[in-house]
Amino acid sequence: MSPRRTLTPGLFLLLLPLFLLMLLAPFGRSYSGLGPGCHLFPFNVTIRSDRRGTCRGTHTVYACVGYCESSAFPSRYSVLAASNFTHNITSASRCCTISKDTKVKVRLDCPRGRRHDNIEILTARACRCDMCRKSRY
Repeated sequence: MSPRRTLTPGLFLLLLPLFLLMLLAPFGRSYSGLGPGCHLFPFNVTIRSDRRGTCRGTHTVYACVGYCESSAFPSRYSVLAASNFTHNITSASRCCTISKDTKVKVRLDCPRGRRHDNIEILTARACRCDMCRKSRY
């Protein structure tokens, strides 16, 4: 007869994180977007000629999505002195932004065979982590 093994509270606490990791692991998903970085992301945009959507066109455009490195640390003494000791934390961050763009033409289709001219809209061609700005455009 073999000795009966029981799950002790200590062993349970050791195995719980491993079990949760296996349970919550995203099986079959791509891991390419999990690391830091800024990547092109396609999405469909619909352009309408008016509020009723009389004439409309759909096109796939690209945006920049992802995240970039950031950090926060105690300010150096020179920064503290220059800010009258009010700037005690310094942060350094970069934001995901469009580095190259291009115009694409969207054709608006109208009812009864009428056709609007093509409308040009911007789409991202390349992305990068760059200085964060309040407004770019």
